[in-house]
Amino acid sequence: MSIPRRNANRLLAGLAALALALQSVAALAKEAPISFADLADKLLPSVVNISTTQTIKNPDRIPEMPQFPPGSPLEDFFKEFFERQGRAPDAAPRRATSLGSGFIVDSTGFIVTNNHVIQDADEISVKLHDDSVFTATLVGRDTKTDLAVLKIDPGKKVLPSVPFGNSDEARVGDWVLAIGNPFGFGGTVTAGIVSARARDINAGPYDDFLQTDASINRGNSGGPMFNLKGEVIGINSAIISPSGGSIGIGFAIPAGLAKPVIDDLRKFGKTRRGWLGIHIQSLDQELAESMGLSDQRGALVAKVDDTGPAAKAGIKAGDIILRFDGKDIGEMRRLPRIVAETAIGKKAEVVVWRDGRKQNLEAQVGEMPEEPAEHAKAPEKPQPGPASQQAIPGTGMAVSAISPQLREKYGIDDATKGVVVTDVKGDGPAAERGLRPGDVIIEAGQKPVRTPQDLVKQVDDARKAGQKALLLRVENPQQLRYVALPLAEAKPHAGKK
Repeated sequence: MSIPRRNANRLLAGLAALALALQSVAALAKEAPISFADLADKLLPSVVNISTTQTIKNPDRIPEMPQFPPGSPLEDFFKEFFERQGRAPDAAPRRATSLGSGFIVDSTGFIVTNNHVIQDADEISVKLHDDSVFTATLVGRDTKTDLAVLKIDPGKKVLPSVPFGNSDEARVGDWVLAIGNPFGFGGTVTAGIVSARARDINAGPYDDFLQTDASINRGNSGGPMFNLKGEVIGINSAIISPSGGSIGIGFAIPAGLAKPVIDDLRKFGKTRRGWLGIHIQSLDQELAESMGLSDQRGALVAKVDDTGPAAKAGIKAGDIILRFDGKDIGEMRRLPRIVAETAIGKKAEVVVWRDGRKQNLEAQVGEMPEEPAEHAKAPEKPQPGPASQQAIPGTGMAVSAISPQLREKYGIDDATKGVVVTDVKGDGPAAERGLRPGDVIIEAGQKPVRTPQDLVKQVDDARKAGQKALLLRVENPQQLRYVALPLAEAKPHAGKK
């Protein structure tokens, strides 16, 4: 019996659809296993619990106990109160403990965790899955990525280690497992998905976190985030929670960022990063327009270190870096990570926006120097008398020439030249753009400013040219930055508030 051609075509189409459906079901089953038990059994022995102790020599410094007449009942009351709080003025140093997680990356005893788990610790203990405990030594730490490498001596014991996976391949919606030591309970497994990628939570200059809804709580810090292949694709580091418990928003350092740092810590005890020697800031629309750039992209160079690679390459303050070593800089925060990951000594092409057009430069990447020690904050000094100031019409601010008194009041460096902001109206354009008393305006319209009259002239010239904003270069003891100051119409008389 023959089947009509029309029915045969329908049958073939139906079989093809059925085969496709079966493939989809098989793929779904592979991505969403009925149980994570086999994977958890395999991975749990590689995850460790970390506990630290720290000696607090001056716990919770408090004011001295008030002086009372001899025999006053208040003296006994305050003494009893301080002792009950464990904070008596003559109390002995106490020992604080903290808990965290980590994982074994080498069978000889190398362990990865977060820097904040072991920071300031006097002693570090590592407890393995079989309950054996070892004293750990610190191999190296990196504060910028919040990573640390520890070492224990397991003797003849061969430790179970886990490999890193490719975090760049992780997709939003992929299944992940988190294993750690929440609240000190020991090896705890939670499952979830990758909720988002490339999160910036203002934790450091290289933020690129994976976000997950797998339960992460206090004590999970430093523990691994696994894919379904049993590879570490993230290191659990932070949560967002009003209560301190999991609400389904956790963050992990991606393996792609962590692995080079960990390799450096193991080899050198420190991290070696690429370095240009520039200070950068992000671009908003007004800044971009004031510099003739049609779209809001790139990293604006606020300052160039005189002896750094950027200065030797001809990069200048006011340049906008659009591309580095073949990679587009869509937003400012991408540049530090790209430069840091570039091989030291490599000559990289740099595309900058300068004077209304693109220019190609070449920079040889240097090694980032050690962080300088922070300067101690100068004590408060007496306020000097009022200085002569010049109001800048339409900007909501007044400025003065820099005097010795103003240098002393605002901590202005002796080498800094410009005019100092001495007054800012709360509802004016200057306040809107974040200008504050003590800021020093050193350039306006990319021209030096040395007197208040220089600034007034630049503002007037910009208004006559029809500019919506004037580009200022502003310095204070904390930073050097560019500000696009909106140019409101100057009014001959101040209006009523």
